[in-house]
Amino acid sequence: MMRQLARGWKNWNQPSLMRRLLVAQMAVVALLWTSAVGLLLYDSYKDPGLLRFTSIFKAAISIAQKLEDQPERQREALEAFDAALIEALSDGDETNEALAVMQVWQRGKLIYNSRAGVPVLLNSVPDRNETVVAGGREWRARTMASPIADTRVVLAEPSVWRLAVTVLSRGYYLLPLVISLPFLVFPAWLSVRLALRPWRQVSRETAERGPDDLTPLSYTPPHKELKPMVQSINSLLLRVRDSTTRERSLIADAAHELRTPLAAMRVNVEALKEQSSDEGQRELMANLLRSNDRAARLVGQLLQLMRSDAVATNALPVMLSLDGLVQDRLAMIEGLARARGVELELVCDDAVPVLGERESLVSMIDNLIDNAIKYSPCGATVTVHVAREGARALLTVADTGPGIPPALRERVFDRFFRNPDQTQSGSGLGLAIVKSVVDRHGGDAVLGEAAGGGLLATVRLPLAQADVPQPLLVGA
Repeated sequence: MMRQLARGWKNWNQPSLMRRLLVAQMAVVALLWTSAVGLLLYDSYKDPGLLRFTSIFKAAISIAQKLEDQPERQREALEAFDAALIEALSDGDETNEALAVMQVWQRGKLIYNSRAGVPVLLNSVPDRNETVVAGGREWRARTMASPIADTRVVLAEPSVWRLAVTVLSRGYYLLPLVISLPFLVFPAWLSVRLALRPWRQVSRETAERGPDDLTPLSYTPPHKELKPMVQSINSLLLRVRDSTTRERSLIADAAHELRTPLAAMRVNVEALKEQSSDEGQRELMANLLRSNDRAARLVGQLLQLMRSDAVATNALPVMLSLDGLVQDRLAMIEGLARARGVELELVCDDAVPVLGERESLVSMIDNLIDNAIKYSPCGATVTVHVAREGARALLTVADTGPGIPPALRERVFDRFFRNPDQTQSGSGLGLAIVKSVVDRHGGDAVLGEAAGGGLLATVRLPLAQADVPQPLLVGA
């Protein structure tokens, strides 16, 4: 339960554009309602509704004049009139008595005050709405006088601040918001969701792109808010694609050009070694040849990596027999393994067809097996296993070498990264090539520990479907 609450809080606490737009819409509604209430209060303050009706003043004056000689009946009549006025004003809510005050004067004497706690209210100018301060409070008051019996009637309502407090305390402001906002949330959510559909389409197309697909987005929104962003993304993709193309071309050209001088250097060093009889010089030339071999291997791996990266993502794959392809590569590498005193063993459970690009898969297999041979001691056995694993093809290469520490098994797939404790020479590109090929074919590659304590490299690729029309290709 606590985990679910924590997950829910984390999701809610995460910034959301949808929630931001909903809150903005609700805030706009609340602001409009607040403005409307504020204008209503201001209008009521400037021109209170009760003070507009002259007939109310005349009726109170008439009651006071006609019952002047009957004070008791006069007071009862004024109280009844005041009660009827308050009831009409408050619409049956008795607590609204505080919203209006009536005072009646006759022959200079206050004969009626609807509220005993309210001090005497006097206007400076008769028959005009004024702000009167009495008892430390502000009132909007109007006085109408009659020359008969010197009768005056004063009607007053509280100032705008008291009106605001009354409106807030009785829920006239908050209650409509509380009732209406829930009914506005769903329409607001629906409108925002519909409005964001073009945005989601751009996001969906971007998410479906592979890491090497740098072509411009196919969806071009007509909306002026979204169109500049898509244009900026397409411009960025073009710049990145051009930069990547230039980088790959530079590396490929440099690697290709290096092959000729390296080959020439090897020929010359071998010739000098054959002509020299000094053992020290011959040892130095042997070291030069080993360095030349490492450089040539690095150049070859760079070319393999560039070829692997240059494979078009939209190119049609061909159906290949992975088991046959592995068997063919083992036959090609057998001489290297024999020279190092390593035995190769192949285990195939069944035919394993895959869809892919042949040169890339050959490069992947060669690097896996070459690494296993390189790091295995003399007399060891490298076991290659090809099998089906559900809907995927499984390729494992196990050696008995020093292995790789678990903390570095992810990093060794990075280009030019090598285990710092590794004594064997290398370029750090072999597993990077494997990772590049596997990613292009929609598979995955992981490193683990072999049964004999060495390294176990596991590659999984999607199996080819039986209804694919491409011919089955095996070998070179």
